[in-house]
Amino acid sequence: MNLSSRFRGSLLAGAIGDALGAATEFDSIDRIREIAGPDGITDFIEAYGGIGKITDDTQMTMFTLEALLRARINGGDVVHALQMAYQRWLHTQGVPWTRARGPKNTSEEPDGWLITVAELFSRRAPGLTCFGELEAYGRTGIQPSIDRPVNNSKGCGGVMRAAPIALWSDDPAEVFELGADSAALTHGHPSGYLSSGAFAVIVQQLLAGVPLRYAVDVSIKELVKHRMHEEQLTALEAALKLDGPPTPERVESLGQGNIGETALSMSVYVALNTGDPNTALLAAVNHSGDSDSTGSICGNLVGAMYGEEALQSSWLNRLELREAIERLADDALAEFGVGTKSDDRRVSRYPAD
Repeated sequence: MNLSSRFRGSLLAGAIGDALGAATEFDSIDRIREIAGPDGITDFIEAYGGIGKITDDTQMTMFTLEALLRARINGGDVVHALQMAYQRWLHTQGVPWTRARGPKNTSEEPDGWLITVAELFSRRAPGLTCFGELEAYGRTGIQPSIDRPVNNSKGCGGVMRAAPIALWSDDPAEVFELGADSAALTHGHPSGYLSSGAFAVIVQQLLAGVPLRYAVDVSIKELVKHRMHEEQLTALEAALKLDGPPTPERVESLGQGNIGETALSMSVYVALNTGDPNTALLAAVNHSGDSDSTGSICGNLVGAMYGEEALQSSWLNRLELREAIERLADDALAEFGVGTKSDDRRVSRYPAD
């Protein structure tokens, strides 16, 4: 299995998991069974006016990858590129560009091809922390960081969007640092940004063909180098110790998935204890917590483990924004050294921030 299959699989499976859980976020498992039947979620359920619709999790993941492309092509500061990509996402959620862009940006309209994808201009229950802190940047132009935390939130809004950062470098330390820095733009608690760094490293290792158990070990080696890592370490260790096929009760024993450390640990547990991506995706959304986020994060993991070809075609064929996700993935694979280099129009598609 090659990198292209793993990376495309990671993004597509993440979007599938997001869409599978979109209609039942924070519904109890009993309520899920009332809606979907005694076996719980086995297929897409109508959400946001259609079938296979993604949420803010996938939207923000796409803008994360766009930022990496812009920074790689133009040589700019990647954290600033991430900030501006998230400001463009904020604009898609109904905030006028003059309010979203920040006081240092004087452009009349946002640029690049991703912002022209009309389907992204749909509000899909965005996290209040992400939304509020990006609005604050739009007012002040002050970029938060780990050393200058914006709040004390450890919500899962940082980790849920971090999978593409795995492609940034072959060095786990660099990937961890960028994953954490990206989350710190909106989440100031260590468990809000260290979970993102840890997740990005796990995906990086999976893309290289490393088994998941060892990928987690590599991630933990990076995690423990950072202060206040104990909460995330405990959550990951609990996921590694939990045995048996995922049931709603076992998944929920690790948490609700609405905060960084539990969203990652629940997803790791499910991925470790299933034998194919499609079974994992269903297990990741059939619980009483943040089902779209755990579906998305677990999807990023199992997509990288099993590759695009292993994903259920009936889900792929109905997945919203599939073509845009694939285009982003292929452009990224080309720019980061795999496949044919993007054509000369790539700078107009991914201009400098």
